[in-house]
Amino acid sequence: MRENSKLEFKEDLTNSFLKTVSAFSNYDGGQIIFGVDDAGNVVGVKDSKEFTLAIENKVNDNISPMPDYSLQINPDQTITLDVHEGPNKPYFYKSKAYRRHDTATIEVDTQELTRLILEGKHLTYDALKADRQDLTFNKLGTRIIAKTGISTFNQDTLKTLNLYSDEQGFNNAAAILADENTFPGIDIARFGENISIILQRKTIQNRSALEAYEEALEFFRLFYTYEVISGFTRETVETIPDEAFREAIANALVHRLWDVQAQIRVSMFEDRVEITSPGGLPKGVNEADYLKGNLSVLRNPILANVFFRLNLIEIFGTGIMRIKEAYHSSATKPKFEVTENVIKITLPVVKDKSGLTDDEAIVFAALSSSQPKSISEIIPETGFGRSKVRKILNDLTEQGIAAMEGSQRGTKYRLK
Repeated sequence: MRENSKLEFKEDLTNSFLKTVSAFSNYDGGQIIFGVDDAGNVVGVKDSKEFTLAIENKVNDNISPMPDYSLQINPDQTITLDVHEGPNKPYFYKSKAYRRHDTATIEVDTQELTRLILEGKHLTYDALKADRQDLTFNKLGTRIIAKTGISTFNQDTLKTLNLYSDEQGFNNAAAILADENTFPGIDIARFGENISIILQRKTIQNRSALEAYEEALEFFRLFYTYEVISGFTRETVETIPDEAFREAIANALVHRLWDVQAQIRVSMFEDRVEITSPGGLPKGVNEADYLKGNLSVLRNPILANVFFRLNLIEIFGTGIMRIKEAYHSSATKPKFEVTENVIKITLPVVKDKSGLTDDEAIVFAALSSSQPKSISEIIPETGFGRSKVRKILNDLTEQGIAAMEGSQRGTKYRLK
C-alpha cells in the first residue's frame, strides 16, 4: 500500500495532517491513516482511544467550516480518518485552503480559491457580473432572430437568455458573447512537415464566441474540404468530417475555463487536426463517462444554453458520441486526451476501410499518423499480441496498403 492523491500516512499526530483534511474536504475526499510510516509499514499507536479523541479535537478546532469526516480504530492499532468532500467550500486551515497534488498537499492559488468560493455558493463563472457593461450584441442578435424568428432583439431577449438582470446587469456569459470583449479566443496554426514550419496563422480573440466559432469553421473548410464536379453535379468532399470539427470547437468554447487567459489551440496538419481546450474535465465528470458520452456537467450552463438554442451543441453531452459517429465508416478514429488542465481532441483525415477485416482496420487506424511505427508501438494501440500484429502488417503490406521501412529491430511500418 502506497500513498496517493486520496491516501496519506501519518506515523505520529502533528498538525500537518490538517492541511490534508482541508484538501480532501475541498476536492474529492480521501483517507488519512495514523500509525503507518511513509513507507507504508504499520507501527500502530499507543493509546488508540486517546489518539482518536486528539484527532477529533484538532479537526474541530482548526478546520473551518466544519468538515464531514469519520474516525475508525482498526484491529492493528491504526486509526483511519475518512474525510468526505464537503458542500460548504472552501474549507480552511489557518485561513488557507489546500488541495492534493499527487502525494503532496499544497495551498491553492488565488484563482483556484475563487473557483472553490463559487462552488461553495453554487455559482458558475459565467453567471458572475461582467467587468464591462458597455456591451453590444449584433452577432448574437442576428443569429437569434434568424433561428427563432422573433422580430426584435432587445434587453428583454437578453433577460430571457439569462444574460442580463436588473440587479447586476450583464454577466460573464453575456460578455463572452458580446461583439467585443477582453476574453481569449481561438489560435489556429497550419503546419508544414513539422511544428517548426508554420504555413498560416490566425488568431481570433476579444470578439464574440459565436464569431470565433464561425471563423474557425471557415478557416478549417479551406483546407479539409474540396469540391468534385462530375457531369452536372458538384459534390463536397470532406477529408476530415465537418460535423466532427464543429462539435469539437463548439464544445471547446462552451466547456473551457474562461477565467484562464489561454487560447483554444487548433493545430492543423496534413493528416490531422488537434483541438486543445484549457480546463480539463468539469468537476463531477470522470474520463470514462466523458468518453462514453454518458454524463454532461455544464461548467458554463448559461453559455451552453445559448449555444443549445442556436443548435450549435446538444446540451445533454452527446458531442463526443457525435464526433465518434462522424468517423463510423473510417479506418482512422478520433482520439481524446484528458489531463488535469486540458482536453485535446485529435481528428484524423478519413481513411477508407472498405475491404479490410475488422482486425485489419484496427491496425490500419494505428498506422494513421505521419510517422512510421514499430510493432512495439502498434501493439498498445490495438490490444493484439505481437504475432497477430506482425501477421496483419504482412497482410496489409502484401495488399499494398502498408509499407515497411528499415530491417530487423529497426523495422517500422507506415501507410502507403
